[in-house]
This record gives sequence, structure tokens and C-alpha cells, in this order.
Amino acid sequence: MNNRPDTHSKLIGYLLWIFGFLGAHRFYYGKPITGTIWFFTLGLLFIGWIIDFFLIPAMDREADSRFNEGDTSYNISWTLLTFLGVFGVHRMYMGKWITGVIYLLTGGLFLLGVLYDFWTLNSQISDKNAGLLQGGQVNRLFNQ
Repeated sequence: MNNRPDTHSKLIGYLLWIFGFLGAHRFYYGKPITGTIWFFTLGLLFIGWIIDFFLIPAMDREADSRFNEGDTSYNISWTLLTFLGVFGVHRMYMGKWITGVIYLLTGGLFLLGVLYDFWTLNSQISDKNAGLLQGGQVNRLFNQ
């Protein structure tokens, strides 16, 4: 019997895999370094992207064991970030209204905020679901 929470969805993973040569599915599963490499190399010239088709179930299991489940859905947040990130809709969904409006007015803080969120969204959601407070001036600004 599997008692592990299902925080991430294989369906969303495969949908993001379609854009995987840009690293979307790797960011979703909490692998920002390889996601960035995929982004700049077109999925390692599409070879890594094709191999990832078979690796998604393992990446899904790993993400399910790493991140906290709770009221904020990883699937909804990642879908909103991927397709509406520059408008800050994912931040508004997570209750971060101040930075959501800032993203809306500045194109996702000139895309740098969107890049930040691709790197940290899983942790932001996991911390929110666990009820943890984050320290640091930059984190306070981005987690408003």
C-alpha cells in the first residue's frame, strides 16, 4: 500500500513534457538545474527530452516523496505559472496578492520573477502547505 501523498501528477508532467525541450517538466518535478540545462540546450538536443518520456514516472514518485501536500495544489500552481506566469496569476492563487499584482504590472518582474518562480515554486508551495515561515528580505518580498 502506498501511503505517499500524490502532490504531483503524471498527467501534468506529460503535458509539460510536450514543452520539455524547454525544461518545463523538469522544473515541475523539482529539478531546476537540469531544467535550466534543458532550456538552454533544447532538451540536450532533444535526446534528453525523449529519454525523459520514460523517466517521468520515477520523477513523479520522487517529487511526491519530497514535497508537502496541502491546500495549495502543485498542479494548479504549475499550470498557472507555465501559461500565465507573467501575469502573476499563480501568485494570486497562492494568496500572494501583493507580488501577484506587481507581476501583473511588470510582466512578471520583467521575466526575472518568473524565472525565480520556476526555480522555487515547489519549495514555496511545500512551505505554504507545511505552514512554515521563510526568513530573509528577498523571500519576504517574493512571498507576500
